[in-house]
Amino acid sequence: MVADAVPVAARKFTAKGLATRARIIDAAAELVFAHGVARTAIEDVQRQAGVSASQMYHYFADKSDLIRAVIGHQTEGILDAQRPVLDELDSFAALERWRDLLIDLQEQRHCVGGCPIGSIAAEIADQDPHSRADLAAGFERWEAPIRAGLARMRARGDLRPDTDTDTLALALLVALQGGLLLTQTRRNTLALRAGLDTVLAQIRTQATDFAGTSPTLDQ
Repeated sequence: MVADAVPVAARKFTAKGLATRARIIDAAAELVFAHGVARTAIEDVQRQAGVSASQMYHYFADKSDLIRAVIGHQTEGILDAQRPVLDELDSFAALERWRDLLIDLQEQRHCVGGCPIGSIAAEIADQDPHSRADLAAGFERWEAPIRAGLARMRARGDLRPDTDTDTLALALLVALQGGLLLTQTRRNTLALRAGLDTVLAQIRTQATDFAGTSPTLDQ
């Protein structure tokens, strides 16, 4: 295909064009979530979205360009599904509500699919540096509100002044990703619950009123 004079990313699309582009991304995201990147062909996306090849390449330079759009789309979907709880993780009760929400979301999907961006990362992060950067940015957007909530707890005095909230936030995201993978594999949420509860219990030990007991997180 001969490259267009104006790069796709630099074009200005009409409202109708933006709607068509969004429809293509939605179709691609659905197929990638169900089948993976490698097993999702451009032709499959065309059929799913009901567009021609010329329309496809009007909006996306190639498959890699489309997958990067899918990463952004899936990241937004992940964050939106967890809001407003995700943006209010500044109490033990809020952390527990977030854990329950994450588990409930997986149970609603019957534990199928795993993490929408984690699955893509496992498949292509070592092959496409641009997509890897987008995935890293997506995970950072996910981690940031967790980190901010824990930092507010420390600033308010709920956690000890020396609490490493950055490391604890990262540990929660690690537990979440590992839990989602095992949830997908085992078709139950036991691993997700165990991973999150373990890190949440560790956070509880940093509470200024912690006395070495094992209170429930919502106290």
